[in-house]
Amino acid sequence: MEYLDFELPIKELEDQLDKCQIIGQESDVDVTNTCKQIEKKLEETKTKIYKNLTAWQRVQLSRHPNRPYTMDHVRALCGETFLELFGDRTFKDDKAMIGGLGKIGGQSFMIVGQQKGYNTKTRQFRNFGMANPEGYRKALRLMRMAEKFNIPVLTLIDTPGAYPGLEAEERGQGEAIARNIFEMVKLKVPIISVIVGEGASGGALGIGVGNRVYMLENTWYSVISPESCSSILWKSWEYKEKAADALKLTSSDMKRQKLVDDVIPEPLGGAHYDRETTFKTVEKFIMKAYNELKDLSTSELVTQRMEKYSNMGDFKE
Repeated sequence: MEYLDFELPIKELEDQLDKCQIIGQESDVDVTNTCKQIEKKLEETKTKIYKNLTAWQRVQLSRHPNRPYTMDHVRALCGETFLELFGDRTFKDDKAMIGGLGKIGGQSFMIVGQQKGYNTKTRQFRNFGMANPEGYRKALRLMRMAEKFNIPVLTLIDTPGAYPGLEAEERGQGEAIARNIFEMVKLKVPIISVIVGEGASGGALGIGVGNRVYMLENTWYSVISPESCSSILWKSWEYKEKAADALKLTSSDMKRQKLVDDVIPEPLGGAHYDRETTFKTVEKFIMKAYNELKDLSTSELVTQRMEKYSNMGDFKE
């Protein structure tokens, strides 16, 4: 297990507990009471830390190297029923954007999402979860296929943003994302979106227009990352924590501003502490959303989606 800076007090207590248990196993000394005291203090420390996280700390948790990525969710939700589909039929297959058919609770879904890598080699292979235009065009091709066969769409969002390279811009990055947003609004099947990690900029919104949009508790959703915001406003990354607070990018902030429909709770410490519970909770929210949407007509689905996004940012004083 890897620990973030603010989790070091937890690491110290867990190390103490391990040493205490080893002493008990290797000697005749009764360390039961000592271990119980450490366990109690460990639980209190975890609760104190994780119940009072700052916006920047939640950003850090969303990037935790042990956190389950999109394909982890797909494998847990679909098992062996997932069939990955490739290519945009124009340029090439983008490995940062995955998509395919899978069954969740007996219901077929077209699943689309960004995938990050687990080590240096796979991170380069997946381009750190930053899709090129062909990735968004692949996503749109699969969503149109889902519409043709009346299959609901599930998108899993986890990206630091669309790839900002020169070649991506030359191939129409902005147009590809705008086209996806335009077409997703009109799609005649239910769309359920879940932010499972980072939800940055148009890279997230390019597959994030849904009838239901959910965020896992320790994720973030914003037009820009805290580091980039800090570098623009203060010409330095040193103010990223201040920027994170100002951006109001946490799941609770998004729910309060009615930019997402609900927050999916995570186990204490984050999704990586108890993956199985996280996967089951995500599945419950997905199936709940599907059951609410499955009996709506195509016109009702489209109207609901259009009204949902038209009303965003509308405030009365």
